Amino acid sequence: MATLAAALDGATLLGDARRVVVKIGSALLVDAASGQLRDTWLAGVGRDVAALKAAGKDVLIVSSGSIALGRRILGLEAGSDRLDEAQAAASVGQIKLAQAYQQVLSRHELTAAQVLVTLEDSENRRRYLNTRATLRTLLALGTVPIVNENDTVATDEIRYGDNDRLAAQVASAAGADLLVLLSDVDGLYTANPRQDGGAQHLSLIEEITPQVEAMAGGTGSDTARGGMRTKLMAAQIAMRAGCVMAITRGDVDRPLLALEQGARATWFRGISDPKAARKQWIAAMKPRGRLRVDAGAARALTAGKSLLAAGVTDVSGTFRRGDPIEIVGPDDQVMALGLAGYDAAEAQAIIGLQSHQIAEKLGYPARAALVHRDEMAI
Repeated sequence: MATLAAALDGATLLGDARRVVVKIGSALLVDAASGQLRDTWLAGVGRDVAALKAAGKDVLIVSSGSIALGRRILGLEAGSDRLDEAQAAASVGQIKLAQAYQQVLSRHELTAAQVLVTLEDSENRRRYLNTRATLRTLLALGTVPIVNENDTVATDEIRYGDNDRLAAQVASAAGADLLVLLSDVDGLYTANPRQDGGAQHLSLIEEITPQVEAMAGGTGSDTARGGMRTKLMAAQIAMRAGCVMAITRGDVDRPLLALEQGARATWFRGISDPKAARKQWIAAMKPRGRLRVDAGAARALTAGKSLLAAGVTDVSGTFRRGDPIEIVGPDDQVMALGLAGYDAAEAQAIIGLQSHQIAEKLGYPARAALVHRDEMAI
């Protein structure tokens, strides 16, 4: 990514991004008066996504709207706080929402993929790795994942409660280098611009300080659950993951194109880059086990390859999938720290096996890598 201090223009930042997450809120997607999907606006977003894909970028969309759409279909009162009604509305609205994205993207020969998650999926390491692996595969297959909170099953204890933070978690899990929050405001101000005519727009935030947090206001829409405060919380998550984040107006035709052409936004600087940030996080973990590898595997690791079972000669320690483990070479020197792709007992069972032999040995479909290169710090 370009240095933010040198270039705050959307053209440079969007142009340099390799993987982009776009968050779309209910207030943008669903007309508040009618409860209907804003088809023309969504079609413009579809053109924006197609342009990014044509430029060789991965795109993920974190979308609200299922509850708002479902309430209208079921004839439920808008704004009700009954959890059972919200979950029922979500179960109906999710179908409508997925169909809308599928139709819009198919016009550009793009495939939409639906991914439903809860807060537990990011807090539980095994679920987090499953989510990360699924997103990685979907992107490798060229799809556009449409991510939403699984409101049909999520209770208050396992809810994000807003899609700003969910979008930041998705950006972190997917290794995105740019997160765009489409909003009803064009960024962060020193005060609420709707209430204070002297409020000043802030174009760049490099650190979320108590003073910055004090500038955040509340929710500005009946259909939205997030506000500037949740956007700042999202920024903290994204920045720690090495992801640049932008808050910009979404209530315009083709909002991503507008951002690229210089629309006003507040940019939040990522700390290092996504891969470096993740590897620093992995390197700081305390290992719970050890894998010894042969000379061929050691050479492959130094060349940036994943660790396959065929190159492992010994497994020690008690660990589960997702736990940090050391990787040592034939000279017993630690080469890397990574997140295990298998439990210790499974890893022991597949030592030395070729990838096509693993499923037969374990009795169920298996992953090729014992430690994936994206989950490893050399």
